[in-house]
Amino acid sequence: MRKSYAAHPEQSRGRRFKESAPTYRSEYQRDRDRIIHSTGFRRLEYKTQVFVNHEGDLYRTRLTHSLEVAQIARAIARTMGLDEDLTEAISLAHDLGHTPFGHAGQDALNACNKKFGGFEHNLQSLRVVDWLESSYADFQGLNLTFEAREGILKHCNLKHAEALGDVGERFINKTQPSLEAQLTNFADEIAYNNHDIDDGLRSGLIRIEDMREEVELFAESYDQVMWKYPSLTGRKAIHETIRRIIGMLVVDLTETSEQAIESSGVSTIDDVRMQPQALIGFSESLQKSNRQLKRFLRENLYYHHKVYRMTRKAQLVIEGLYNAFLDDLKLLPPEHQALAKAYHKEKGETGKALAVIDYIAGMTDRYARAEFKRLYEIN
Repeated sequence: MRKSYAAHPEQSRGRRFKESAPTYRSEYQRDRDRIIHSTGFRRLEYKTQVFVNHEGDLYRTRLTHSLEVAQIARAIARTMGLDEDLTEAISLAHDLGHTPFGHAGQDALNACNKKFGGFEHNLQSLRVVDWLESSYADFQGLNLTFEAREGILKHCNLKHAEALGDVGERFINKTQPSLEAQLTNFADEIAYNNHDIDDGLRSGLIRIEDMREEVELFAESYDQVMWKYPSLTGRKAIHETIRRIIGMLVVDLTETSEQAIESSGVSTIDDVRMQPQALIGFSESLQKSNRQLKRFLRENLYYHHKVYRMTRKAQLVIEGLYNAFLDDLKLLPPEHQALAKAYHKEKGETGKALAVIDYIAGMTDRYARAEFKRLYEIN
């Protein structure tokens, strides 16, 4: 049963462009469906999570990651009486603005574009759903509800917030987003931490023995598995361990958050927005365990020399594309040239850079590699 403090589709703050109400669907179901049918969502299949797509068929991509976030978030939303469809919509859209090559691509694009304000995939995700998707006759973008848009925009500096209108106001006024948006943020963390463990172990770049020594959360779950199934080995042992970690985190997040909500006394979504801090979160002990896990992954997986080599290659590709296109717009495909000229006329050099950013951020890993070859290889 949906709680009074959840987001209610019939009470939505609406869409940027007015539309008639959907038939047989809620407003948030319509949001979710538009996201799933979008071009940006399909591209996530060929965008890196940690391992570049061609390195193996079984590693996570941005698409499978987004689906896993949606599954975790929707399950928790149901338990807590929040709106499942809004939670799912935010989960599926949260990475639409991610560059090719994962965080390496984002960092490279941010560094290249420092002169014109940098790059943040969170803002780009909102830009995708607000402007860059182009399928509907009556408007640009997907015309999502305010609640979906605010959930997609997890972070934002004040300069950008001031330019975003209603969806940026909470960063200026220091208010909170819906509980569905808060929940999705944590579901994202649960998904990528634990599935990066899975991919890291599958690749052989991290070892069970090291995780048991350095990560209490993993050691506790792994020992439970070995106690119950002493002869279990290989992929089954890893899967049993990871699903226990996810279960532990989900239960802690749910129970801690429900206690915080009850203590706060909120009864409406407006009450939620006016809280001094977020109501969704882990207990202190789980926060500590999560930090330990993230530190291990950073030091042993993300900075592993084999991953770092691919990261460096990705940086070189992004830098090469950005510099070439910004230096000579005629290298862009015709439709992007036209947009670049229009943006340049409206916003000067910043607009020109924005067109280049839109083009590169929308690429899949393999398309970015192909474009780099077309620009820099003689044959």
